[in-house]
Amino acid sequence: MFIALSTFTIANDMAPAVKEAFQNRPGFVNNAPGFIKLQVISPTDNPQEIWLITQWNNEESYKTWHHSHMYHESHSGIPKGLKLVPRSAKIRFFEHICE
Repeated sequence: MFIALSTFTIANDMAPAVKEAFQNRPGFVNNAPGFIKLQVISPTDNPQEIWLITQWNNEESYKTWHHSHMYHESHSGIPKGLKLVPRSAKIRFFEHICE
């Protein structure tokens, strides 16, 4: 299994709107080939920070999704006026070892 962890920190007071947008997301990724699961979490000690954890059958499935038009469309629900802390957006990749 392949895991992509995306993190970002919201600079303006829009965390509630961003979290609501994730709760009401259109779910484009759900039908992507190789997609397993998406979790959106936020640390309790920094509620302005958002973490997206996606699980995939393999890295190629993730890359195909990430370069697709559906990936870009999935960002259309981002609340207008959202500002991120500069250089806070990061993505890391993981190999799933076991549960």
